[in-house]
Amino acid sequence: MKRALALLAFLLGWLVLGAVPASAHVEIVSSAPGDGARLSAAPPLVSVTLSENIGIQPGSIKVVDLAGTQVDTGPVFQPGDVAEQLAVRLKPGLPDGSYLVEYAFVSADSHPVRGTFAFVVGTGPLVTSAGAVSASTGTDAAVDAVSTGVRWLAYLGVVLLGGLAFVVLCRPAARTDPRAQRLLRWGAGLVAATAVAAFVLQGPYAAGRNLEAVFDTGLLSDTLRVAYGKLLLLRLAAVAVLALLLPRLLRPDLPERLRSRRENLAMVTGFLVLLTFSATGHPVTDPIMFVSVSADLVHFGAIAVWAGGLAQLALGLHRPAPGEDLVPVAARFSRIAAGAVTAIALSGVVLALRIMPSLPALWTTRFGLLVLLKIAGFAVLLAVASRSRRAVRRSLTAAPAEGTTMTVTADLRRLRQAVAMEVLLSVVVLALAALLTVTPPAG
Repeated sequence: MKRALALLAFLLGWLVLGAVPASAHVEIVSSAPGDGARLSAAPPLVSVTLSENIGIQPGSIKVVDLAGTQVDTGPVFQPGDVAEQLAVRLKPGLPDGSYLVEYAFVSADSHPVRGTFAFVVGTGPLVTSAGAVSASTGTDAAVDAVSTGVRWLAYLGVVLLGGLAFVVLCRPAARTDPRAQRLLRWGAGLVAATAVAAFVLQGPYAAGRNLEAVFDTGLLSDTLRVAYGKLLLLRLAAVAVLALLLPRLLRPDLPERLRSRRENLAMVTGFLVLLTFSATGHPVTDPIMFVSVSADLVHFGAIAVWAGGLAQLALGLHRPAPGEDLVPVAARFSRIAAGAVTAIALSGVVLALRIMPSLPALWTTRFGLLVLLKIAGFAVLLAVASRSRRAVRRSLTAAPAEGTTMTVTADLRRLRQAVAMEVLLSVVVLALAALLTVTPPAG
């Protein structure tokens, strides 16, 4: 474990020295008319060119006059062959005056990007966009808080499902343990429930509406049109298949041929669940998306296997089955955990290098500080895990002698305490991960 801590320190140094600018959320590259433009006649349409192709999002561009009356005819469309260019038509015969363009796009990583720009027709005064931004363009605080909580519960659900690897590889006796099965069912239920919650929350989150708008059919329809909504439905379908598969996979009398098939199906559906998280977060804003999404898949998958295994191990240590020796179980899991820790560290640094906008952002932005806190929490987890490994090694190597039983009992007590502490720290690290997903890399 000392080597793991040294690896983490080396990778942190690599992050500090090698951080390079990466992509951010979708931005407006240009617009017609431009911000502050003065025109002799009203244009037939208003268009914007974005930094990425996010598809046609209904209601994402709105034009209003000084009285707040909407003067566009909608809907949003692509005026040409450029996929990144979107437009909305204006009502014919608009009078002279100032007009405000309000835009609200959902970036590829599911976060809303809102703003305004203004133009004037005729010789009247220009109302600057900075002085005309309404409070409705911001994300509602309650919606933001609930969305963060839902993301944390979704991560917790995936982690609990990750305990399936521990059951299959380390503790076959858990197949008949109702508590272990219950933990897996809770994981599947949390992933399913949070997928539904995230779907209904996305509309108000993107539109700056409050919680009362969660069942607005127009917003639900908008969410269904974007990639984020479709991926949430894929997540729901995948976890439903996995939930149906679990009791069949955990049958102790299952023939080996069927067990192998069902384990493969569980891996495929588990991969799909993980993919729906990686494909809706910050990694998809990377120009080299394959690298970041792949690193995120490895990162989240390794966390699920490690933390999910810890939860299952803690459950077994709390009340083992009659006559069950959990020391060999802990030893097998220790080897898997060592590989997971290495994967977490390496993939985490790749993600940070690709997503962090710059080196100073590591200590000058909220996102960077959350990254540092997550690294610190991970380092503490490694230190606590080291204590667990020492307890396992002492229990395995204890020679039969007078007082050995007392020594092994003390080691198991320390192992229980260390594993319980690891589980608690994992919950904290997951909370930081949830905060990272709703925090812009530049903010």
